[in-house]
Parts: sequence; C-alpha cells; structure tokens
Amino acid sequence: MAESSGGPKKLLWVMIILVLLSSAGAAAAIYMVLDQGDDDNPEDTSEQVAESKPPVFLTIEPFTVNLADDRHGTRLLYTGITLRVEDEDTRELLEEHMPQVRSRLLTVLSGQEAGELTSSEGKQRLASAINERLSEPFDENQPPPELREVLFTEFIVQ
Repeated sequence: MAESSGGPKKLLWVMIILVLLSSAGAAAAIYMVLDQGDDDNPEDTSEQVAESKPPVFLTIEPFTVNLADDRHGTRLLYTGITLRVEDEDTRELLEEHMPQVRSRLLTVLSGQEAGELTSSEGKQRLASAINERLSEPFDENQPPPELREVLFTEFIVQ
C-alpha cells in the first residue's frame, strides 16, 4: 500500500516540477524576444542622433528702419534678426555677401506697415518674406542660400 500511495505523490511532484520548468522556459523566451526588440530601438536612436547636426546660426546686427506710412504717420521698427541656415557653407556665403543681405533686409522691412507687424501672424508673414528674399542667389552662377528659419531676437515697433 505504501507503494501505491507513493506513486501518485511522486507523479504530482514530477508534474509540479514540469509546470515550473515550462513556465520558466516560457518566461525566458518572452524575455529574450522583448530584449531583442529593445536592442533594435537604441541602435535606431543612435543612428538618428548621429544623423542630426547641430543648428547653424548667423546673427545680423539689429536694424532701425522707417516703416511705410500708415494712418498714424511715420513709425519705426527696431529689430534683431538671427538666421538659422543649413550648414557652415551657407553661413559663410551669407557673411561674404553681408552688404547685400542687409540691403535686402532693409528693403523688406521698410515696406512694412506698423499695424501689420503687431500681430504674431504679421511677424510670421514678415519672416516668410525675409526668408524668400534672402533665398535668392546673390550672383548669377551661385546656388541659392539654404535658409531654414528667420528668428526675431528683438522686435520693437514705435
């Protein structure tokens, strides 16, 4: 009788051990699959980080210009502008042609009306106009400068 009662106990322990081993194996397999998925993401992230370049900026000395006459008479604009450019070559190109850059900026700025510049939409339109005007080539056989963004660092309408 002892043998017959010991047989089912042994079988129960063997089954418990098998369940525990198979659970541990399943957990290990899931961990390895998830770990492989996590390994792919850091590589992608490091590739993206390696591809991104630091921004290149060109600061232009502040301007004071007369704005176009509006119903309030003659008004002034004092503004500081920084250009975010594509690369160092573009920054150097703009620095070489700074008199032309300033002339184009003065033309664009002096054609504005004070009422248009007080809203954020007006400032955005002005930034777009500046970007468009400065993106034109300075010489005939020259590619256009690649501007990414026009930033106003100072802006006073008086």
